[in-house]
Amino acid sequence: MSAGMLTLDGSRETGQDVRTQNMLAAVSIANIVKSSLGPVGLDKMLVDGVGEVTITNDGATILKLLEVEHPAGKVLCELAALQDQEVGDGTTSVVILAAELLKRANELVKQRIHPTSVITGYKLALKEAIKFIKANLTIPLVKMERSNLIMAARTSMNSKIIGPESEMFAEMAVTAILNVKTERGDGSFVYPVKAVNIVKAHGRSSKESKLVDGYAINCTRAAQGMPTFIKDAKIALLDFPLSRHKMKLGVQILVKDPNELEKLQQREVEITKEKIQSIIRTGANVIMTTKGIDDLCLKYFVEAGCIAVRRCPKDDLRRIAKATGGQLVLTLADAEGSEIYDPEWLGSAREVSEERLGDGELLYIKGCVKTAAQTIVIRGANEYMLDEVERSIHDSLCVVKRTLESNTLVAGGGAVEAALSVHLEEYANSLGSREQLAIVEFAQALLVIPRTLAVNAALDATELIANLRAHHARAQLQGETALQFSGLDLVNGIVRDNFAYGVVEPAISKVKSLRFACEAAVTILRIDDLIRLNPAERPQ
Repeated sequence: MSAGMLTLDGSRETGQDVRTQNMLAAVSIANIVKSSLGPVGLDKMLVDGVGEVTITNDGATILKLLEVEHPAGKVLCELAALQDQEVGDGTTSVVILAAELLKRANELVKQRIHPTSVITGYKLALKEAIKFIKANLTIPLVKMERSNLIMAARTSMNSKIIGPESEMFAEMAVTAILNVKTERGDGSFVYPVKAVNIVKAHGRSSKESKLVDGYAINCTRAAQGMPTFIKDAKIALLDFPLSRHKMKLGVQILVKDPNELEKLQQREVEITKEKIQSIIRTGANVIMTTKGIDDLCLKYFVEAGCIAVRRCPKDDLRRIAKATGGQLVLTLADAEGSEIYDPEWLGSAREVSEERLGDGELLYIKGCVKTAAQTIVIRGANEYMLDEVERSIHDSLCVVKRTLESNTLVAGGGAVEAALSVHLEEYANSLGSREQLAIVEFAQALLVIPRTLAVNAALDATELIANLRAHHARAQLQGETALQFSGLDLVNGIVRDNFAYGVVEPAISKVKSLRFACEAAVTILRIDDLIRLNPAERPQ
């Protein structure tokens, strides 16, 4: 049916045209991130409309900054964001895999195999793949050793800018996550990545980054007369300004006697003074607010020997409240209309100190009562470097968290994909239905990951992949279990036992990326009709 016969104000494409178009959109997006996969991947430089520059090789960041028009392309961008949310790592590989699955499905449809059969085949393959990962490819660990966690964190960092210093940063990431461990009511543990604050400071080399046991905030004391160190800190967290009390708009005061005016101004000052003293009386010696503090009010804090900090980011204060057991207070007014600060709202910490770092100062809150907050202070040459290091550390923090929660690892470097590819081809031969073809294509599509890794490392992909598959075929068909963790060594261009060399990933990362990639491919494959409506014309 042509667009001319439509009563709709728009155009319509159906069938194979739409499928090919969607497939091309997905493949072109995958091609953008393809060269950034793996320990020798290349970086991308993205410049937005304002001229803001981002240099990164993190798949989720690249796709977030691209303004994709095509609807099928948008699905892939959302897919990367979802993987980033759920697992925190493996965003590039999930996009590449989804595009490859789509490409192969499109070829099958061209050969007159109904899309529904392809979808059923893919779903069967996915189910079998996940079953196989859980049964044969996970590395059974009774207790997660620190060395295993460091291996997982290093693997995540190897493909990033901090690869050469991965040993040091992996130690930091693991220590930070283990220190913020929090027990739930049911006896299980959670590892909140948000409790690890990352502060960036210009200058020096990234090797001089350090982990601080406590929460660091990029703010300083509001006045020089305040102490730089307070032991046994009681912290008041406020979300209102401590400035001279002003009459609300629209309030008129008629004054006949000029002396009254002076009294009025005096009273305005006293109202704020009473507010501040009600806070200090509760024993608070560190006062942090998201708004401003007048110079007039600073003198009361200096006299009381407190540290007052103004214009703190609200997110930071929320996290400090959680860590110190305090409460972020929006107003002092209570039910009776009087303004009193309740001592229960105070948070407490072992010490609060201001320390010099680079060309600025940071405020450290150490020894929090409720949960141990951790801060990683990153040093680096310039803004782009710092941003990229922050993204890399965030990814590896997520990997350590997922590893601890799922307590299982798999070998990296294309090991899982190659093993699944061999197993799924065997599995396809046992089926007598037309889904067999789709499962074989699924098995072939998985090899796109090791192949891309090899190509990015400037190695002979064809030979390496054949070798890798041979290793896994021997492991599965001839029972040589020593070979089941074989993966690629991209530096020397050989196949080796990646578990022995410490190249590992959390199993949940692989399972989720397979699941997400398959779901995205199926979603796009289901589409066989595209109707574009013309924008409504506005009256002049």
